[in-house]
This record gives sequence, C-alpha cells and structure tokens, in this order.
Amino acid sequence: MHTRKIAITMPTDLIAFIDEISRLKGMSRSGFISAALKEKIMAEKEKQVNNEYDRIFSDESIQEEQLEWTRWFEQTGSREGQEW
Repeated sequence: MHTRKIAITMPTDLIAFIDEISRLKGMSRSGFISAALKEKIMAEKEKQVNNEYDRIFSDESIQEEQLEWTRWFEQTGSREGQEW
C-alpha cells in the first residue's frame, strides 16, 4: 500500500482522544486515523449505494417491470437460481 504524508489541523482535545484510543489499541496515531477514515468512507459508500438503490426502485415503472419479470419467471415453473 502506498502512503503519503499530509498535514491536517485538529482540535487538541480530539488529538488527545485519538492518542489515548490508539495507545490502548496498540496502534500508531496515523494508523488509527487511517482506519477510522476508511471505516467512515466505506459507510458513506454503502449509504450512497443504498440511496441509489432506493431512488431507482422507487420509480413506479421499474417496480412494474420487476413485477412483470417476477410473474413471468414464476409461470415458467423453474426454481433454478433460487437456491438462496
């Protein structure tokens, strides 16, 4: 993994809290901040995907299309691909 040094400004009480947690976890300050940011970014990405999914499937024409395909598939009598 490539890393790059950056400078950021934070309140001193936040830095003290980060230092305390990272020490308890046996991590460096940078490692802890990187892990926390990665976790936050992954949560934001998941939120974006969920929002987009909700936006797309709230469209009534897409809902109707999905229902039509479901009805067609059910009429085939096939259970293939439905193991889950």
